Formats: sequence, C-alpha cells, structure tokens
Amino acid sequence: MNLAQSDTFKAADYRSGVSPIWCPGCGDFHVLLSFTKALAELGTAPENVAVISGIGCSSRIPAYTNCYGFHGVHGRALPLGAGLKVARPDLTVFVMSGDGDGFSIGGNHFLHACRRNVDLTYVVMDNQVYGMTKGQPSPTTEPDWDSALSPGGTGLRPFHPLVIALASGANFVAREFSGDIKSTTRTIVEAVRHPGFSFVEILSPCVTFRPDEKAWKNQVHVAAVQATDDPARAARRIMTDDGFNTGVLYRGARKPYDQHVKDSFADPAILEPEFAI
Repeated sequence: MNLAQSDTFKAADYRSGVSPIWCPGCGDFHVLLSFTKALAELGTAPENVAVISGIGCSSRIPAYTNCYGFHGVHGRALPLGAGLKVARPDLTVFVMSGDGDGFSIGGNHFLHACRRNVDLTYVVMDNQVYGMTKGQPSPTTEPDWDSALSPGGTGLRPFHPLVIALASGANFVAREFSGDIKSTTRTIVEAVRHPGFSFVEILSPCVTFRPDEKAWKNQVHVAAVQATDDPARAARRIMTDDGFNTGVLYRGARKPYDQHVKDSFADPAILEPEFAI
C-alpha cells in the first residue's frame, strides 16, 4: 500500500474537536487512542484517510477523528468502505464497527468483504453486548449470560468472528484488547500495511452493561505461538482458542482485489434497443 509518509504528524493531529460521549470506562476510549497513534506512526495525512462506520457505540469514531468520515446505516459500513477503496485506491480506508453492527445485520457483508479481499482495514470493537440499545445479547454473547432482557441466557452458540473471517478469505486476522494500547497500535499499523482485507477484532469492555468484563484485563494473554500463513494451521489454532489470545493470528498471501478503475463511458442510448418492447 502506498502511504504518504511524514514524520510531522502526532496522534492529536487525527483527533477532531468533538468530545466522545461514551460511558466512563468504556474500552472504546482506548481504541480511539490506539487508532490515532497508529495513524501517526503510519504518517498518512489526515486528508488521505477515510473512516467509515455503521451504527452503535463504536461507530461514533468518525466524528472523533480529523479524517474524512462517513457515518452510515446499520450494518452497511463494509460495502461503503469497499466501494470507496475501489473508486479511490489512493486513500487509506478504515471501517469501524461493533459486534452487533458488524456480525448481526452486517454479517452478510462481513462474509463477502473477506471473500472479495479489497485492500482495507476492518476494526471491530467487540463487547459481546448491544451497549447503545441498553444491553441486549449480541451475536458474540455467551449462551448462558443472564440478564433482564434474556433471563437465563439465549442458549445460542456465539458467533466466532475470527473463524468466519479466516474461512471467508480475510488476508490478515488478529485480535487485541483495548487496554493494551501499545500492542493494539502495533497491530493496526501492521493490518494497514498488509495487502488485502485485514480484520482486527478488539475486545473492548462495556463496563455499563457488562461490568463482568472488567476482568478481561486479567484474562487476555499474548498468543503462545507465532502467526501463520497456513489457513489450515490457523483454523486449528483459532478453533482451540480460549477467546483471549491476542496478537496477529494469520497473515495470508492472497492477491488483493484489483482496484484499478478504468476510464470508460457508455452512452445509455446504446442499451435502449435491448429493452425495446
């Protein structure tokens, strides 16, 4: 990926004047910090970065950055981001999402974005709950999580985003914890520099509706084995994962989607005979 390099940008240069309205203690504060630090390390000018999002607590991030941004509709951020990247391959495109926005209503787009392998970075802040809409179980919520909205739990097997990403063709798969700013920053930088569709799941606690997730800081641990470029080996590793391994899990070598946009024009009049009755 060709990036306009500069050593003059700081993390603050990528922050807007809008103050985040997340709940105190929300992990997304740290994700925003890691994100802007990663942009500073990449050295890409703010006007060459686009941040696309859908709906949810995590999807507020475009407003908090000094980059081009688009706050889309629920679950549709990936097609927006992919279309932008194909039309403007010179831009560094990020799609920011949450587990509800990205894996429920946006689940179909997730599968096909991995399959198409467009050269963009997809960051999902996973708190295993619908935080913005007051604590409903999300696709990644454990089946026995008891709450007022789902007494006794849903009994449903949780969605496994890393497995789905790998099986669907993502070229880079990683997991991080929002509280580890240094590692998260490093992984986002690597995700951008790796060609093709890069997926980074960030465990980002919702301390309001899931106060039990405060314990995540003591449960996460760096994966014991190195990342692999072998999908079969990566699949075995992810399927036996405890859900708290962090770091880069898979670096693929698939060729990214051809982003070359040809200059072409077709007069609509040429098509009219095909529709004549």
